[in-house]
Amino acid sequence: MAMEFDHFHELGKAPSSATSAVRAATKARLPFDDDRDFEEARRGFLAAPSYRQIMAEAGHVAWDIGAYDFLLSGEDFESIHPSLQRQAILNMGFGLFEVLPDRIYQVRGFDLANISFIRSDTGWIVFDPLTAKETAAAALALVNEHLGQRPVVAVVYSHSHGDHFGGAHGVVDEADVRSGKVPVIAPVGFLEHAVAENVYAGNAMNRRMFYQYGTLLDRSPYGHVDQAIGKGVAAGTSGLIPPTIDIVEDIEELTVDGVRMVFQNTPGTEAPAEMNTWFPDWKAFWAAENIVATIHNIYTLRGALVRDALEWSRQINKALYLFGKDAEVMFAAHSWPRWGNDRIQEVMRTQRDTYANLNNGVMHLANQGVTINEIHRVYAPPESLQRSWAARSYHGSVEHNSRAVVNRYLGYWDGNPSTLIPLAPRESAPLYVEMMGGADAIMVRAAQLMEGGDYLLAIEVLNKLVYGEPENTAGRRMLADAFEQVGYQQESPSVRNSFLAAALELRSGIPSGTAPSSTGPDLVRALSTLQFLDYLGIRLDSAAVGDAAFVMNMRTPDNGEDFVVELSNGTLTSLQGFLADDPDITLTIDRTDLENAMIGIAPLQQQVADGTAVIEGNPTILLTLAGVLTQFQPTFAIMPGTTPDAGAVPADAFAYRDLADSSGG
Repeated sequence: MAMEFDHFHELGKAPSSATSAVRAATKARLPFDDDRDFEEARRGFLAAPSYRQIMAEAGHVAWDIGAYDFLLSGEDFESIHPSLQRQAILNMGFGLFEVLPDRIYQVRGFDLANISFIRSDTGWIVFDPLTAKETAAAALALVNEHLGQRPVVAVVYSHSHGDHFGGAHGVVDEADVRSGKVPVIAPVGFLEHAVAENVYAGNAMNRRMFYQYGTLLDRSPYGHVDQAIGKGVAAGTSGLIPPTIDIVEDIEELTVDGVRMVFQNTPGTEAPAEMNTWFPDWKAFWAAENIVATIHNIYTLRGALVRDALEWSRQINKALYLFGKDAEVMFAAHSWPRWGNDRIQEVMRTQRDTYANLNNGVMHLANQGVTINEIHRVYAPPESLQRSWAARSYHGSVEHNSRAVVNRYLGYWDGNPSTLIPLAPRESAPLYVEMMGGADAIMVRAAQLMEGGDYLLAIEVLNKLVYGEPENTAGRRMLADAFEQVGYQQESPSVRNSFLAAALELRSGIPSGTAPSSTGPDLVRALSTLQFLDYLGIRLDSAAVGDAAFVMNMRTPDNGEDFVVELSNGTLTSLQGFLADDPDITLTIDRTDLENAMIGIAPLQQQVADGTAVIEGNPTILLTLAGVLTQFQPTFAIMPGTTPDAGAVPADAFAYRDLADSSGG
């Protein structure tokens, strides 16, 4: 049977008639005549630079807004969900914008996030200095060029995701921060959470980020078009300057260089450490990443702890009653500002109600027996919310967020014992392939399903074939075709990217290229010693340990910390604040020197040889430990048959080289 979308475009296959029909139905259903977002996204534009690329210090392109200029052609792309295309065009704002005359400015389109500049008595207070040093520095240069040269007098991190702090070195000298000249303000718990979310599952999250963020997809109507909260993540030099002032109380006020700011801590919302800011003298509300032009992820596809939709709603409600009733402008770490109190309250209430309904509506169904494997096919937000642009799920999706709510309360099991001890797909798939009559029969039926636009059913059977026969090239390509059409139909770029990335890998293997990363020496240094030791326990290959066992005391005299580290039963455990009475080995090393070993610039063996680190007891223990640690590789196969499994690579015991990207989402 001839498939109607067999023709290849240069960067992807054409949308099928079924995909076009889905797109047409969406266009008829959604309120495309409401163009207030476009007016707000354009409002206050002051200037754009002459360039559309920003280069990294290493010589590669760190940022390229020009790669998305196809979105400005005016073409209605059949391969992009119409609502997503609308959002992607809105996120094309590039340059300097005035938010509040003579006081608040933003540079948008230089990175995934916005960078905001508050004019204080003598300089700039910078909110959220982007992912990369290069993009943040370019933004500051643009501001100073058009608004006059002023020093940065303070930096504020709204929350603990890398696209909001990684570019700090581009706007402030760390020596000025350490001396106290320039304060860096952040919510309580910021430093711990800035690294913790990305440590223990770091390599897996980095690999999955290739799917959610589509980092290696072509920028085209058939590939990556947007990331919901911005175009994508800059691939420049990321770092971390630790905060010097923690906002501890639920509501806390500071005056910095003549600017009064009231901070609202909102832990457990978009990030575990996050805060909004109210400027009472100007009736301006900074919503951090808690209120942006999309409903966010309750579960982020790269992997993270499930968030609390009800708490998120509650914190928005609190902000509405504390500040929203008086606010005349609301701006945020992503998207565009809102002006006028009626408009601000409309958006705040819309997002408050969407997160609350997501929690309450899903649990209403769950309490009637709808399971985690059914909820995404049953739950839908109320129609009034579906017809509001501020309630559309671009960064999240209704489907994966609804499943996340069930998972948060009830876990992954649906209550059916047949799913309690499931076979792995590669174990069960051969039986399915056999019972369906073999590969040829499956592909004939899948082709019929695809011809009728039943792509999810086609995926159901083709996925069994690909797991059952990973080397079946024709099966992999047909599954890729189905994935691609489902991707074209998605409103959420995270979901779109995931389907398109899987299609690309099924056809071509894992593509070469460098994904953006917000990791680096600064982030590694920010790990507590206990976090670092805990991660060594994750890297430990229990099967390779055998009967090896030891007890090690570790002391870091410069900060007065003690640890007892034990290897027993194929498991590495660490305890802070204790020392064993009769250890097999004692390692004494200053925390500052340990950091050099952690980032790989001064291996532990070298530091022992030159006397920087001191070992008492059996020195071969550390060599044994090094020999059973796995160096994770972010190239493992997700789809069967796409690449050989990456082998375990022995690594220096104290070199930490595989933190994941810590961008938001």
